[in-house]
Amino acid sequence: MEKLQRYYLSFFCLLLFFSCEQDYSKLTPKERHDLAEKTFKDGPYFYQGSPETMSRIERAIKIDSTYCDAVRELSVAYLKRGIPHKWKIEMDKAIACDPAIWQPYRGYNYLWFYRDYKKAIVDFNASDSLTPNFIETPQGHSVDYWRGIAYLGLNDYENSIFFFNKYINKEIEESGEDWVEFTAFLYRGIAYYESNNFEEALINFNKLIHYSKQTADGKYYKALILHQQNENKKALKYLNESITDFNKGYFNDRPYVETLRQIYIQDLEQLKEKIKSIN
Repeated sequence: MEKLQRYYLSFFCLLLFFSCEQDYSKLTPKERHDLAEKTFKDGPYFYQGSPETMSRIERAIKIDSTYCDAVRELSVAYLKRGIPHKWKIEMDKAIACDPAIWQPYRGYNYLWFYRDYKKAIVDFNASDSLTPNFIETPQGHSVDYWRGIAYLGLNDYENSIFFFNKYINKEIEESGEDWVEFTAFLYRGIAYYESNNFEEALINFNKLIHYSKQTADGKYYKALILHQQNENKKALKYLNESITDFNKGYFNDRPYVETLRQIYIQDLEQLKEKIKSIN
């Protein structure tokens, strides 16, 4: 309780300090940067997009408009509050400030929040020239992984598989197959499945099941393929396991937005009824 009170006292003092207009023109660039960083990071944690967070970010930017982290964070706050036209303005400012870092990140936003796969790919491709000796990893994953998803969104299976191969092979070479993000096997498997290459699709879904163990998506797609191959007994086995995993929460999803090719319990139940009607 005492620690919490200190946090609120610190936050209150910060609010009081900034309640009057401040003249930052006499500060050196480093002093302005340091003060903006302190303002940006100090105080209790609030969720992205909350009024408290946005007010603190705006104060930091007022101190130092070149403090890129705050500019980018403000753009995300607008995005998550459903104010996209302001997201674009602030995100473009962040890119002007540091394009190597934030342009591929804008691609990630285009990919998931807008489903504008073409613009996402343009931004991911830009990172190749911005950092030719380094593969950017916006939100923790390689731009090759994100390009694989974006091309799948466009139903361009050839390019989707190409970039998933590139990402997966690099991970295997550097760290081993068990370090591959397992949804890469899921999405590459879907790309093969939707292009009617069931053999390669099964290889990927089997890898997903091997590394993830509990995966409603992998077992659902495996059941789909087995059903199409008239192996309905095996299909029903995997489908029942898929339903169990789904009900336990082991399915592919994302915060804020629907993930690409997201499955729902209705998909599983409909396939089950279809298989049972044959038997």
